Amino acid sequence: MPIVEITVPSPGESITEVEIASWLKEDGDYVFLDEEICEVDSDKATLAIPAEQAGIIKRVAAEGDVVAVGAVICTIDTDAKAPEGKPAVAAKKQEEPAPTAAPEVKNAEPAAKDNSSYAAGTPSPAAKKLMAESGVSANQIKATGKDGRITKQDVLAALSSGFSLGDAGQSWTGGREQSREKMSLLRRKVAERLVSVKNDTAMLTTFNEVNMKPIMDLRARYKGKFADSHGVNLGFMGFFTKAVTEALFHYPAVNAMIDGQEMIFHDYCDIGIAVSSPKGLMVPVVRNAEQMSLAEIEAEIKRLAIKARDGKISVDEMTGGTFTITNGGVFGSMMSTPIINPPQSAILGMHNIVDRAVVENGEIVARPMMYLALSYDHRIIDGKESVSFLVKVKNMLENPETMLFGGKSSEEVLLGL
Repeated sequence: MPIVEITVPSPGESITEVEIASWLKEDGDYVFLDEEICEVDSDKATLAIPAEQAGIIKRVAAEGDVVAVGAVICTIDTDAKAPEGKPAVAAKKQEEPAPTAAPEVKNAEPAAKDNSSYAAGTPSPAAKKLMAESGVSANQIKATGKDGRITKQDVLAALSSGFSLGDAGQSWTGGREQSREKMSLLRRKVAERLVSVKNDTAMLTTFNEVNMKPIMDLRARYKGKFADSHGVNLGFMGFFTKAVTEALFHYPAVNAMIDGQEMIFHDYCDIGIAVSSPKGLMVPVVRNAEQMSLAEIEAEIKRLAIKARDGKISVDEMTGGTFTITNGGVFGSMMSTPIINPPQSAILGMHNIVDRAVVENGEIVARPMMYLALSYDHRIIDGKESVSFLVKVKNMLENPETMLFGGKSSEEVLLGL
């Protein structure tokens, strides 16, 4: 057939519709076989759709449209011949006399500048001196002087408006405008899930704090050797994941979930790692983390985080987790109450590491401390289990040599060196 219909493939089980996030090709563009033509957002991930045949594309759906799985989003005319030269040059665009318009636009610019005064945006001597003393740039000031000149009074008005001097050009403008932006399908689904967690679970949060000095000292001693041996950096997330998997072995209810009138227990640990991406919050899953070494955990987290950041992570890589870890500390969070990632029953929140005064052996000393928060579903996890789980994680982080086989291995064995 000369005309081929491109339909939305199924991104995963239970997903019935997607949203057209962006078109990578315009109407009339020539596309080659397997060339990506658009990206679609589901409620779990972003999926790139390739061209199934080469030819001229004609779009049926627009950006922002929500379409059902299996629906036609564009057609490809396979009878069209490939253009000479670079690919992806639209055949019908080549016929348009558009190139002659560009020089006219360029020629118009100098005329526009000639109509404006040379004084526009230029500070007076007094204003220039005040701007230099205050560290203010011209694009942060609304000029009211003759011919658009910046006066001393303009500078004083800008300084009194309360903008941040550290973000030149990024201050408040003083306007009253509003803008609207449609929530993506992923964002809407996340919102629904978060509200359902608050409404459908008996969520409670327990807190503790951990002295990070042992981990930080261990990293300082071995981070170079670790990176040389394994090709990945030795981060905090690997230690936390390892400590969590050990604690889940001792407190299996924290690794369980509710299904109707039954509780499902898992003899494995698929740990979700919450990461921030341009598309919003995503939680890729590290499978069988209980069987991994620190190096394997760090490598897998890095791989998944890069895919999430680039929008290339699959639905399968974000489903099926049994427990989640989220690190708000990378953004400076001191303490928070993380929300459970359903259908899981618990989530561990890491926070900022800050030097605090603590008492050791009767003396006040400064130590790098981190607050930990465990949010859990009280319907399946009792208070004793939740507190004991968090204490177990704390003890292993403060004694990292105990993370393998009850402390029978040395630090170098733990790190795989």
